[in-house]
Amino acid sequence: MTPALVTAMRGYTHVNFRADLLAGITVAMVALPLSLAIAIASGADPATGLVTAIVAGFLISALGGSRVQIGGPTGAFIVVVHGVIAAHGFDGLVIATLMAGVLLVIAGVTRAGALVRFIPEAVINGFTIGIAVIIATSQFPDLLGLDGRALPAEVPAKMAGIWAARGQIVLAALAVGLGGMILIVLFRRLAPKWPGLIVAVAVASSVAWALALPVDTIESRFGALPSTLPLPRLPDVTLARLVELIPSALVIAFLAGIESLLSAMVADRMTGAGAEHRHRPNAEILAQGVANIGSALFTGLPATGAIARTATNIRAGGQTPVAGMIHAVAILVMMMVAGPLAGQMAMPALAGLLILTAWNMAEPHKWGEYLREPAGDRLVLVVTLVLTVFTDLTVAIAVGVALGLGLRALKR
Repeated sequence: MTPALVTAMRGYTHVNFRADLLAGITVAMVALPLSLAIAIASGADPATGLVTAIVAGFLISALGGSRVQIGGPTGAFIVVVHGVIAAHGFDGLVIATLMAGVLLVIAGVTRAGALVRFIPEAVINGFTIGIAVIIATSQFPDLLGLDGRALPAEVPAKMAGIWAARGQIVLAALAVGLGGMILIVLFRRLAPKWPGLIVAVAVASSVAWALALPVDTIESRFGALPSTLPLPRLPDVTLARLVELIPSALVIAFLAGIESLLSAMVADRMTGAGAEHRHRPNAEILAQGVANIGSALFTGLPATGAIARTATNIRAGGQTPVAGMIHAVAILVMMMVAGPLAGQMAMPALAGLLILTAWNMAEPHKWGEYLREPAGDRLVLVVTLVLTVFTDLTVAIAVGVALGLGLRALKR
């Protein structure tokens, strides 16, 4: 369970550092608007997204089993975090994240990282698409300039509410959101190595400010962003609260473990890593546990390896975990220096960013491949997807895994 940082430092040179420095700064510029948008969509204060990216992002890179993994808040947690905050308050989320961190540390120490291979891939695919649907629909109100707080949380009821309020759509908000989305797509296609997310959101927000358009910003809705990290603290923990939050902690731990290992496997494929450079699953799980404990102590959100940011790191030339550590430090510097500017980001532009993030999460380029899978795998995917969108995440995971393993057993 030796961290990848330890072996990566052997023979480390100034050439490696320069590559990691440039990659880390590039990823930080991508992670900044994403972290803010994910926190807002989760029902948390925007600053918690930055805290998570800084604290958890640093720990995941410093202690993890992947040379290029970038950690922080991710879209997959939006639905879980929103639900925990709504049911148990933000302190409840902090306790659940602490518990999840402890569970992940235990899993890492007991070398449970290899158990991920027993989870049917169809469950992961269906769950991911379902999460993407929920994230995208949750952003429609901000994209359209509507008051999302007045709408139900459930997807069918939310869409019905949006349709009923269609006469209140603010065209200026829609224009800012769509303009930001178009810019993001253009940057991805024409200049994939550029930090297109922050540039696109900044341009869309600047246009809204210059034309005095009637759109909300982070600051107008949530107040000014802080310029320093909060002091670590422990929430009030009681036995009753611990028992009450066990299901939430299990879901957070499951998501953090699964997404981090999937992201690390994708990173191995992208880099063509040989056996000596492939990720170490148990070290990765252990790092996720420590990172979530650290994030919770600083009142941050749950964290895991982020596929999009990890891919950005690889494309930008990141070579070792130092790039991920630099990314965390760079976000801290930007928070301290440019917090007021970040507060002027337009909410519709951030909504457009998250809708595109959800689209990428769903991986539509793989849907044809899913349709060609055996009937049993298609059934598991659809059942997991439907339960994720229309019922409960815990139910979706439990039923999907049980159904998938049951079908696998029948084949034998």
